[in-house]
Amino acid sequence: MIKASKEELAVFLDLCHLKTFSKNEIALQPGTIPQEVLFIKSGLIRVIITDRDGNEHTIHFAMENQFITDYSSFILQQPALYSMQALETTEVVVLPRKAIEWGYKNLHEGEKMGRLVAEFYFIYQDNRIKNIYSRSPKERYEAITEVFPNIHQRVPQHMIASYLGITPVHLSRLKKSER
Repeated sequence: MIKASKEELAVFLDLCHLKTFSKNEIALQPGTIPQEVLFIKSGLIRVIITDRDGNEHTIHFAMENQFITDYSSFILQQPALYSMQALETTEVVVLPRKAIEWGYKNLHEGEKMGRLVAEFYFIYQDNRIKNIYSRSPKERYEAITEVFPNIHQRVPQHMIASYLGITPVHLSRLKKSER
């Protein structure tokens, strides 16, 4: 995404560390203030929000080569509403706040990197909202692999249904009508 010298990269990476989450491990608890951003090297993370009745809603999946955290909570330093769960063994690069701040200040294109990540996430969220209101459930189902390749092989159907905003029964009907 940006150009960085070997020296800049070495200092930046010294501020980061690797971490592995096991399948179903929680990577972020609601109510905590995130102090890091995760970059997924391998694996898959589901972002969940729980409603007042205790029902979980899948609002996002993050896969290889993507950054993930509860960005609003990270930026505003407020307790997270989301939880993040590894759906398979997931290896990440942990970028603590101090690494990100160092990168903005010291990497030649550090601020550009932050802007590009923010733009990517904004466009993803904007498209997600547009899709929910402008596409039918069938169209959303057909388009999910554009955003999340191989999602059907990696994620249980009830989580895909939740992400699409439909019931698992409705998802089953959509799949049958495809055949």
